[in-house]
Amino acid sequence: MPIPPRPLVDRMLRRVARYAARCRIPYVTVEAQDRRDPFRVLISCLLSLRTKDACTAAASQRLFARAATPAAMLNLGEADIAQTIFPVGFYRTKARSIRAICQILLERHSGRVPSTMEALLALPGVGRKTANLVLTMGFGLPGICVDTHVHRISNRWGWVRTRTPEQTEMALRECLPRRYWIAFNNWLVTFGQNCCTPQSPRCSACPVESDCPKVGVGRRR
Repeated sequence: MPIPPRPLVDRMLRRVARYAARCRIPYVTVEAQDRRDPFRVLISCLLSLRTKDACTAAASQRLFARAATPAAMLNLGEADIAQTIFPVGFYRTKARSIRAICQILLERHSGRVPSTMEALLALPGVGRKTANLVLTMGFGLPGICVDTHVHRISNRWGWVRTRTPEQTEMALRECLPRRYWIAFNNWLVTFGQNCCTPQSPRCSACPVESDCPKVGVGRRR
């Protein structure tokens, strides 16, 4: 598909960035900005999957207050972790994954989170979204983290024509200037939660309404 004109990309993202700056940012971003600890980014991102942000924040804070390193996390035990992170979505499965990840980090990576996509994807429960978030927010490395908001809005804007988040990531790598890669997820997640929502987007309040091609299911005036 045609790559969107660079001036259009710059204009829309400047406006979305200003909008996002006025909103509450996702907890995982707060965690990354406050500490720049790849392990905390990884664990809080896992907790955030299928979970509302307020619940993720509370569960992460409870868990890190008890264990902030892989070794300390293993000392808690699976049932203890599950009880601590409840009621995040799939809390039992996540507790099992967290313990398995910590075991691998200690056995294969000297207790540190690896900084390559391949090694991150080898960890239990870690997909490309989580891996990219760890690389970008935890290590400051280039990458594009694509969640449901980024996937939906990128298609709604007509920047990509894709069916899956992974396809969206690869398409965005072709059209999105590298200087936007790390911030793109944070801006679009915040924008998608507060304005360009899935079912009833607030188009009358949208900062990029004049540039939106009005594509995508669910866009209403």
